[in-house]
Amino acid sequence: MNKTSTEPYISTYLHQKGRRLGIPVAGNFELTARCNFNCPMCYVHMSEEQVRASGKELSARQWLTLAREARDKGMIFVLLTGGEPLVRKDFFEIYRGMKEMGLLISINTNGSMLRGQVLEEFLKDPPFRFNISLYGGCNETYQKMCGIPAYDRVKENIRTLRSAGVEVSLNLSITPYNFQDLERIYADALELGVNVKASSYMYPSVRVNGEQFGCGNRLSAREAARYSVAWDELRFTDEEFTLRAENMLKKVADVREGCPVEPGEGVTCRAGSTSFWVTWDGKMMPCGMMTKPVVYPAEVGFSAAWEELKTETRKIRMPTGCANCENKEICAVCAAVCFTETGRFDGVPAYVCEKTREQLRITQEVCAERNKK
Repeated sequence: MNKTSTEPYISTYLHQKGRRLGIPVAGNFELTARCNFNCPMCYVHMSEEQVRASGKELSARQWLTLAREARDKGMIFVLLTGGEPLVRKDFFEIYRGMKEMGLLISINTNGSMLRGQVLEEFLKDPPFRFNISLYGGCNETYQKMCGIPAYDRVKENIRTLRSAGVEVSLNLSITPYNFQDLERIYADALELGVNVKASSYMYPSVRVNGEQFGCGNRLSAREAARYSVAWDELRFTDEEFTLRAENMLKKVADVREGCPVEPGEGVTCRAGSTSFWVTWDGKMMPCGMMTKPVVYPAEVGFSAAWEELKTETRKIRMPTGCANCENKEICAVCAAVCFTETGRFDGVPAYVCEKTREQLRITQEVCAERNKK
């Protein structure tokens, strides 16, 4: 299993070129807010009844129209996500239609529905990659976290995909419900031969509850730091862990010695510059964790919506405090984090500040203990 997930060079190149040209290289299509799981930290989940009552879930035709317009504007990569996208009865209508457009498709899924006819369809015509969320290392943890004891089923489905040569990457959200399973999950990843992208940071679910800024069903900042380091301990050798600790300290030292930055930085990731997110009900945003800026491609057309989104994204400024922080090069802060933690793009996210300081401290302590052995 790879220690880290690396992006293909061609993707990096295309995004770099897309940034210069203002092209939407990648789209994230949130096909539904429905899901057959009920995870407490989810940022979008709604029930079948709620979605049906809203009458706002985009149809297959609307998704395909949007994809075609985005492709004509330059989109190459598309991520189909949710909720759980496979709960849509018309999923394969959307999937095949986008395949015929020549798009490179990745799919975010909980992996529980990759069986029977659904599996057969994918084995005949697989996506570029499946990103499967692995929520625990046993059925009991799945029951506690997702409401369904689906561990054995998900693991077997992953094994089947890998045996068929289908590309699979695992996502791991470290939460109060599954932190005790880290060693089991890592062992599963080694056994299955798949890479795991783990995160102990859970965004506040402001899209579910607009007043939940800075709150969430998650670990405390100190706990999140501790289990993030625990994951590093599993995946790195002593030598690699020491090098990681040294690199973290060097990045902090380099910032201390550099010239101070006065204004807050703009959006530094690809959101709103080469990528975009469309919600299940047709709102287009830079990132799925945000609730603004928002534009409506169904009303003005994708091209006009994209130009407006780029303009609005460029106006965003993050906190001056973050720009001048000595830990900024080892911190995962971004515009979406600031917004969901504080309700403002220029608000300092105290939870993430504490998590970063603790992660650095714990990493140094673990490194020192390892070097004594």
